[in-house]
Amino acid sequence: MLAVGEHLLGQVDDRFLRIATGLGGGVGRTYQELCGALSGGVLLIGALYGRIKPDEDNSLCMELAALYRERFAQELGSTNCGILRESGYGSEGSTPCSVLVERAVHVLLDTLTEV
Repeated sequence: MLAVGEHLLGQVDDRFLRIATGLGGGVGRTYQELCGALSGGVLLIGALYGRIKPDEDNSLCMELAALYRERFAQELGSTNCGILRESGYGSEGSTPCSVLVERAVHVLLDTLTEV
């Protein structure tokens, strides 16, 4: 997702990398929550289309985030890190997470073409 972020936003500030670090492994490597690739994609959607002030319209950002989540689940079978690991992704699975991230990137880029 970092490469996509840099492609879409230019140089990514180190603070953003630090902010996203804890999302890996389904939040802190607990493997219980959202897949980090899904979380990272939603963060990128927010960086592109999110609001800064409470009174700004955030409907495009929310629609794209929901659409990305839906397509991610359809493509990969779940949004939950633990379930994805059980299906074979991860360091102990038959398919490394890098393959999942690549698939998630394609889903994200396809979703962003909806704008």
